[in-house]
Amino acid sequence: MNPQLENNFSYHAPQPGQPEKYEELRSSAKELAYIIKSLCPDSREQSLALTNLEQALMWANAAIARN
Repeated sequence: MNPQLENNFSYHAPQPGQPEKYEELRSSAKELAYIIKSLCPDSREQSLALTNLEQALMWANAAIARN
């Protein structure tokens, strides 16, 4: 067994203090998403910026959950 793979592909129930961190990250990412929508013209680049912001949020959440 590989401990890293086991960790990465397992469910991680929220621990005390983690839900608040998730909410802070989501709130900040949402604020940035609205800024991107308001300042950047509708375009492929805007879409990629928003997609990558979502991806960054997911990885930030994974960092909290997995560690």
